[in-house]
Amino acid sequence: MATINTSLLSPNIILGSLISRSPSKSISAFPTPPLCSPLHYSCLTRNTQLPGVASISYPPVDMEYLESEFSGHGVTFTEVNESCVVRMALENGSIANLMLPSGLITSYKAQMWHGGTMELLHTTVSEGQNGSPVIEGGVSLACNCENDQGFSWSPSSWALHQVKGDPQGSIQVELICTSSDGKIEAKYMVTLQEDLLTSEIKIFNLGMASFRMTGSVLSHLTVSTPEASYAVGLQGSDFFSNPPFLANFSIVPPAFGKTKNQPSKKSFGEIFSSWGTKNQNPEKIAEKELEGEETDNYKHLTDEMSKIYRSAPRNFTLIDRGRRNSVVVGRDGFKEVYLLSPGSRHESYGRYSYICVGQAALLQPIIIESQSEWRGKQSLHNPNM
Repeated sequence: MATINTSLLSPNIILGSLISRSPSKSISAFPTPPLCSPLHYSCLTRNTQLPGVASISYPPVDMEYLESEFSGHGVTFTEVNESCVVRMALENGSIANLMLPSGLITSYKAQMWHGGTMELLHTTVSEGQNGSPVIEGGVSLACNCENDQGFSWSPSSWALHQVKGDPQGSIQVELICTSSDGKIEAKYMVTLQEDLLTSEIKIFNLGMASFRMTGSVLSHLTVSTPEASYAVGLQGSDFFSNPPFLANFSIVPPAFGKTKNQPSKKSFGEIFSSWGTKNQNPEKIAEKELEGEETDNYKHLTDEMSKIYRSAPRNFTLIDRGRRNSVVVGRDGFKEVYLLSPGSRHESYGRYSYICVGQAALLQPIIIESQSEWRGKQSLHNPNM
């Protein structure tokens, strides 16, 4: 069985048992921007689904290049099982770990008021089918760009483009990925500040035709148990109850949705496909699926839930009474908020002790016109210093 140094991922990482996903291939970093394999995910019109984490393979890691070109600025590189972990560390004690080339943020240790640090992300490592480790959770980007001519592309294999900042103030790691035809360029910036971690995506349309972008920046935030967790500030937001968003690094309990009054576990691609065809009006279909308006400003997350909120505030707070901790989740550019709770029937401080939050474009795709740029950002603010 292959092993992985979990201390480089998350200080309280959850080690899982054998799971059914295929094992990960090699995860690496590149001296030049790579071509990215297609990742099919469509809103409303196609029966497609994001692949599992293990379905993408990568070229070998080039540690010598990374260390010679990008060392310093408070950033270090460690090779782990043919993977590369980028460690960003500030002098105040805040630390974030990022994996290449997947772009998965596996750890965010934030400085607390009592002088210590606390892990805010939930990451698991399970054994794949051939004994290789499969990493899930953390913060990840899952998006797809497509048009009516059949073109579909997703950034899935990132190259390190540049590193900015210093350990006294803030550190930014910028990744880049370009479509095989050169018509789309995506940049992904991860910035660590003393009380803030941001994930920003920029997508440049260099072609002559517009395209649609769907997807989400997904964050698995660790909690003691969903029973002790609350979402504050969502009152008045319209929401849809939908099955979990099954992206590369999603953690979803296998029995999710099998309890009474819960939807069956399907991908969003399957749900979108069942809503209708290209000839139907997505807005009218969406109106029929609108379930209601959030009436609770102090939303208890103890039950299983998978919802997409529209018209939600740009910032809301997740509170965990068990760990006596809170995180302010913010967004920019995205118009929707995805929120998943695995429910409280699982073991406390275990594999399913998390709340998943996504800044999203799932119900309504974002149109990126020719020769234009779109930006979206998620922020995780630590108010506990």
